[in-house]
Amino acid sequence: MTPIEIALNEARAAAARGEAPVGAVVTDKSGQVLARAGNEVEARHDPSAHAEMLALREAAQRLGQTRLADCTLTVTLEPCPMCAQAASFFRIARVVFGAYDPKGGGVVHGARVFAASSCHHRPEVVGGMREAEAAALLRSFFEARR
Repeated sequence: MTPIEIALNEARAAAARGEAPVGAVVTDKSGQVLARAGNEVEARHDPSAHAEMLALREAAQRLGQTRLADCTLTVTLEPCPMCAQAASFFRIARVVFGAYDPKGGGVVHGARVFAASSCHHRPEVVGGMREAEAAALLRSFFEARR
């Protein structure tokens, strides 16, 4: 299973729990999964419990280090500014995401964290991976709640 497929499965599981359907996975340079997570904002009563934050923290703990150099963060939605900044602080090598987020994104849209002169580490970014599928998950989740 590819990292984006794992992230999509995490997003589906998050939706089933009533969380916004966002999933993330961190892989090492060989492609081995170090951590995976879906959003847990509601369950933890923690607005920072985004899938990316949870996966980055778990990967760092698993490796026993604060830097995730040579690792890739794959997520179903363009990371928000908080998660993009965290990816920079973790020194993640690459960020791959599915759906673009014109309203709340922090990579291609909005704050464009990696383009800021204050950004100390700029990972490689690949957007649009399985974009239609990731966007459809989000759209159907939020339409059902309106």
